[in-house]
Formats: sequence, structure tokens, C-alpha cells
Amino acid sequence: MAIKTILIVEDDRFIGEMYVRSLKKAGYEVDWMVDGNDGLIAARNKPYDLVLLDVMLPERRGTEVLEALRGTEDLIPNSKVIVLTNFEQDDESRMAMESRADAYLIKAEITPSKLLSVIEQLN
Repeated sequence: MAIKTILIVEDDRFIGEMYVRSLKKAGYEVDWMVDGNDGLIAARNKPYDLVLLDVMLPERRGTEVLEALRGTEDLIPNSKVIVLTNFEQDDESRMAMESRADAYLIKAEITPSKLLSVIEQLN
């Protein structure tokens, strides 16, 4: 399944705008939500091929959103999820998220071109 539609759930305006710009330029259809509740609602209402999910979000944390997307409800069984964070987590939390996500990336280490490369590898 080729990735065409992407949902970004990111509350940092600078990072969100940078991802939206680079992903649209690369030909993806992109929606962007700035809090966890809106991100979860968007994921429930539209089938996305990929969700870029920040961990530290207002309203609902990324861990809770990931649980809803990939947990018991499994709202998006065919979608990929990339977790993006700058938040230092303990190993247990990180491993739990990594087991549910298709990729786990540290924002400080990810440029738009690296992000595109990771997305292409998921295709």
C-alpha cells in the first residue's frame, strides 16, 4: 500500500508547518491537527495511510492517541504510525510505544528530508 494521505498531530507550529510544507511538496495529501483530541477525531473520520504523532500534546497525550489508534479499538489497522518526540522517556514507555508504532523518531534528529526518507521506507 503506497502512502498518499498523512495526518500530522503536532502542537509546535514551527515543526508542524515545516512538515506540512515538505510533505505537500513531496506530493502527499496532508492534514494537520494541533492537539490529541482533534488528531484522534480526524483519524476516526478519514482513512489516513500514515499518522505522524507527537507525544507531548495538549488535550490528549500522544501515548493515549496511539493506544486508541492501535490498542483495543485499533481504529487504523491498515495505517502506519510514526511517533515523533523530543520528550525523554523511560525505556519501558519507549518500548511500549515502539511496539505499537511503525517508527519512533527523535524530533531533534529529524530533518524534513530524513522524515521523507523514513516515510519512503515504510511504503
